[in-house]
Amino acid sequence: MKTVSILSSAVALAFCAVGAASANTSEPAWTPSKPVRIVVPIVGSTNDILARLLAPKLQEAFGQPFVVENKGGAGGNIGAYEVVRSPADGHTLLVGYNGPVAINVSLFDNMPYDPVKDLAPITLAVKGAQYLAVNPSTGITSIQDFLAKLKAAPDKYSYASVSLGSASHLTMEMLKSAAKVSITHVPYRGAAPAVSDLVSGTVDAGFFVPGNVQGFAAEGRLKLIASSGSSRFASTPDVPTLEEVGFKDFEATSWIGLLAPTGTPPNIIERYNQEMVKILRSPEIKKRLEDMEFEVVASSSAEFSDWIKAEINRWGAVIKETGIKVE
Repeated sequence: MKTVSILSSAVALAFCAVGAASANTSEPAWTPSKPVRIVVPIVGSTNDILARLLAPKLQEAFGQPFVVENKGGAGGNIGAYEVVRSPADGHTLLVGYNGPVAINVSLFDNMPYDPVKDLAPITLAVKGAQYLAVNPSTGITSIQDFLAKLKAAPDKYSYASVSLGSASHLTMEMLKSAAKVSITHVPYRGAAPAVSDLVSGTVDAGFFVPGNVQGFAAEGRLKLIASSGSSRFASTPDVPTLEEVGFKDFEATSWIGLLAPTGTPPNIIERYNQEMVKILRSPEIKKRLEDMEFEVVASSSAEFSDWIKAEINRWGAVIKETGIKVE
């Protein structure tokens, strides 16, 4: 009996030793082996701000430079396609938004990529409603006044958008359809030139996320007359939502997320998700984003994947209803 007992103890110790060795020899977490490109498929805008907030924090986490590159054009398709064509090795990331990730697939007849098949979601970083802003020189004082003026002079007014196929573009088209009014669309390559022309009076109106227009509104250089969310912004309690003024279920959310080329190994996607979620939820970054009136989401990659599919269906319905197409 003693011999059996001794052998059993020896076997148990051997198994413990093997288990400890396995734990000690587990592979280290993935890290990039060279600088990482973060492609922003639009010039300027809050997408660029988010990328430049994340880049130095990611560099601290991974020990490699994270370089932000702006590649605007074709409603974000040029920059997104640049990422799609890149090696799926974790060294190229996309700062995606409504347009190139969810809207353009319905808006453009000839897309160079499929956002669901060709991009791997990492995290939905932030989302938020938009303001409808107008130039004070128009004399427009409210959303009701805005719509009345468009009906009275359908060829007189124009609106800016940050790009073709952006939420900035489609939200105004939704309003045009719902209110049965007309206003000329002037697309730009980014928020900076669009807002600049709105402030100067080159165009009359536009839908923009708060971070692009609140400063100018505070200076009296723009007037905020409505918002596209389900509730009013806390910072501007006097600015009504479009739903409040009679447009039932009118909600248009702008969002930003991080993606990689399809085929990027799951362990790389997971490592990026872990680090990005940690950064987005850190007090410093969270406050910066909330000051821009964004809701920090910091989702899982699976949740972001589901979100993208739902957004493709949602905006596809809007495009079908309004009849908008881009050649």
